[in-house]
Amino acid sequence: MIVRVENPEERESGLRQARDVLSSGQCIVMPTDTVYGIACDAFQPAAVSTLLATKGRGRHMPPPVLVGNAEDVDMLVTHIPGGAQAIMDHFWPGGVTIVFEARPDVEWDLGETSGTVAIRMPNHPVALELLRLSGPLAVSSANRTGALPALDAGEALAAFGDDVPLYVDASRVGLLYTGASGNPGSTIVDATGLATGRPWKVLRHGVCPSEDLRAVAGGDWDL
Repeated sequence: MIVRVENPEERESGLRQARDVLSSGQCIVMPTDTVYGIACDAFQPAAVSTLLATKGRGRHMPPPVLVGNAEDVDMLVTHIPGGAQAIMDHFWPGGVTIVFEARPDVEWDLGETSGTVAIRMPNHPVALELLRLSGPLAVSSANRTGALPALDAGEALAAFGDDVPLYVDASRVGLLYTGASGNPGSTIVDATGLATGRPWKVLRHGVCPSEDLRAVAGGDWDL
């Protein structure tokens, strides 16, 4: 099923359908501000396993989690360091994913995370509306492992076909970052070492320049 969201009536109905598919433990394809993603309910381990299998990934490559509100992060992580809060305040919603220490009492299984979770709030109105309906979602780029990420629903459909039951089509994405020189996905930074005096670590150079993040967060950085 392809759900189009050009007008408010289509969007409301389509996003309710997407939420219902997610609640049933299945995956969907959805837009973000950077690339299209394959998404599932972050709190259903079987759904996460399906997501990884559909992409062709193992548990050693756990998916990030997208949230619809920055306040949701408090429920998922043990601590938000000051520099991480500064990045969230300045760049969210946007193309920065932050790796935190996960709360041990959160009931989920994203894979072999070593007690961490990568979180982002995307800057796309359809994504944010869906996330506020569904709650936090495990989301990875909509492509088979090793292929280029999809920038529109048609590219995602070509990658996954009937393996994904519902596609949310919000036209082409990535237009906010056409001048970015890094990976077309988000920039991923690791904040888990800050509490013990280790530097920020850039895990992937993406659409937000790491130098801009450093200027906002301060501290030591391993670029």
